[in-house]
Amino acid sequence: MQIILVSRHFRTARTIAIMPRHVLLAAAGFVALVLSTSLLLSWLSVHWRLPLVENLVMDVYLKESQRIDDHVSNNLRLLANRLGELQGKLMQLDSLGGRVASLTDSKPAPAAAPAPALATLPNVLAPRAGQGGPFMPVPLNATELQQEIERLAAAVDNRAADLEALEFQLLEERVRNRLLPTTLPVKAAYFGSSFGVRTDPIVGEQARHEGIDFVAPAGTPIVAAADGVVLTAGFHPEFGNMIDIDHSGGLTSRYAHLSRINVAPGALVKHGERIGAVGSTGRSTGPHLHFEVRMLGVAQNPALFLKQNSEFARFARR
Repeated sequence: MQIILVSRHFRTARTIAIMPRHVLLAAAGFVALVLSTSLLLSWLSVHWRLPLVENLVMDVYLKESQRIDDHVSNNLRLLANRLGELQGKLMQLDSLGGRVASLTDSKPAPAAAPAPALATLPNVLAPRAGQGGPFMPVPLNATELQQEIERLAAAVDNRAADLEALEFQLLEERVRNRLLPTTLPVKAAYFGSSFGVRTDPIVGEQARHEGIDFVAPAGTPIVAAADGVVLTAGFHPEFGNMIDIDHSGGLTSRYAHLSRINVAPGALVKHGERIGAVGSTGRSTGPHLHFEVRMLGVAQNPALFLKQNSEFARFARR
C-alpha cells in the first residue's frame, strides 16, 4: 500500500510505501504498549494500595474463595452420603449372610484384620457381635472420607463375592438334593423286606434282595423319589409292571410290581410326582412296592438315600 502526500511546502508529491511487515510491527508495538501500561498500573495499584483496585482484587478473591468452598463442601457432602450408603449396604449384606448361613449350617470364614476406621467390619457369614452406645460421629476430611469409601467399597465387594459363592453352594446343594432319591415313594406303607440277603418268599432259599419292599394296599399311589427322566415304563417277567427313572450321573431308581403305570418312557418327572400305584404283578406274593436304587447298574441300599428324609425313620420303625 502506498500513501501520497501533497503539500504546498513540498516542491513535489511524496510517496510513502507501507509494507505488511510495517503493519505487523505497529500492531506488536501497540500490544506491547497496552501490556506494559497494564502491568505498570497494576504494580502502582499494589504498591500504593489504591482503594479502587484493592477492592476490585479483594472482591474477585472472595468470590473465587466462596466458589472453591462451595465446591469442596458439595464434594464432602456427596462423599459423606456415599459413605453412609456403603455402610448401610454392608450392614444389609452382613445380616443377609448371617441369615443364609444359619439356614445352611455354613461355617464362617476367618475374618481379615480390620483396618482402623469408623467401625470393625464383621465377616459376612459371622454373627454380629453386640454393640451400642451414643452416636458421636467423627469429622473426616476429604482424604479420610475417600479412604473410608474405598475401604467400604472393597468390603462390600468381598461380602458380595462371599454371598455369590454361598448362593452357588445352595443352588448346587438344591439341585443335588432334587436329583437324589430321598423322597419316600409310598406314603403310609409298612416295612417289608430290607436290602441284602433274605429268604426268597417263593422258593424258600437264601437269595439276594436288591431293594426295599414297601407293603401297602393295592392302588396306593407311588411317587418319584427324585427328579429325573423315565427310562422304562412297561411289563417285566419278574418285576411285573416296572418303571426305571434316570436321575443323571449314572444314578437310577426302580419301581416294581405296580398295578398301574401313569408315565411313559422319556417323560420328565419331579420328586413327589405320582407315577403309578402299588400292585402285585410279576413275581410277587402280595401287594407291595419293590424299590431299588442303582449307581452305574450296581444296586445300592436305598436306605442310604431315604434316611435323609425324616419320614423314613418313622417308616422303618413300623
